[in-house]
Amino acid sequence: MIEESGSHSGTARWSAAASLGLAALALALVWLKPAPALAQARNEIVPDTWQGDVLRSKPDMHGLEKLSFVTDSDYPPFHYFDEVGALTGFNVDLAKSICEALQVQCDVKAVDWEELFPSLDKGEADAAIASIRISAESLEKVDFTSRYYATPARFAARKESELKDIRPEALEGKKIGVAKGTGHEAYLKMFFPDAAIATFDTADDAQKALKGGAIDLVFGDGIGLTFWINGVTSDGCCEFRGGPYLDTKYFGEGVGIAVKKGNRQLVEILNYALEQVHASGRYDELFLRYFPMSFF
Repeated sequence: MIEESGSHSGTARWSAAASLGLAALALALVWLKPAPALAQARNEIVPDTWQGDVLRSKPDMHGLEKLSFVTDSDYPPFHYFDEVGALTGFNVDLAKSICEALQVQCDVKAVDWEELFPSLDKGEADAAIASIRISAESLEKVDFTSRYYATPARFAARKESELKDIRPEALEGKKIGVAKGTGHEAYLKMFFPDAAIATFDTADDAQKALKGGAIDLVFGDGIGLTFWINGVTSDGCCEFRGGPYLDTKYFGEGVGIAVKKGNRQLVEILNYALEQVHASGRYDELFLRYFPMSFF
């Protein structure tokens, strides 16, 4: 199973209802201009989670005149069809920026989620850019570029809560909600052992408990929490507390662009292009456009 970054339940896909809700929010956002370690960021909005090396020389691109990407279409604001039916989103624009950096023609099309990897195997596309988590399971089927973004874990509390100090010793006895069987639960048990950890079947259930005042904090996927906090179902009840947490042991290696297994030359070309996109400031521009309410 391909793992998609940021899903509510840990499954590969959002529910249809969640997708529709996120689509509406995404359109609104686009037009708005050991001890636990916190993620380091360039600023409070754009995260510094690029995993590439220092700028390298341009790799051999002999014969490469066009890049074809496949993506999914129901994970806004990463990839979705807008109100006029055009495929858009952070991943779509990033793919186009990669082509611009390489000065090659570009094609980005949407396929069903289950067809992403088969499209690579059949030679129907060069790369898949669809918020695909870099995992041991996926690495058996495809190769990945360096991580181009990571999903942090975050704490959220009710706005009227006086909980400001999120250090483990400050949360002793505090009731923290988390989806059971997740890396977030394991992280809490390791680094916040004195907290009263309350597990829920889903992240949605934990969020509802926080909204209703049954728990003091919720701990979970930063992307999902961002959409919930700024969406209609939260009724403006809650906000982030503390900073983002990035620990690959618990929250994964991040998200990369997938290519056909064994195509290391294309991996090098795409890594070079991603470095150019970052160095030019284009990555920051795209991130700020699609995530003005940052999940970091």
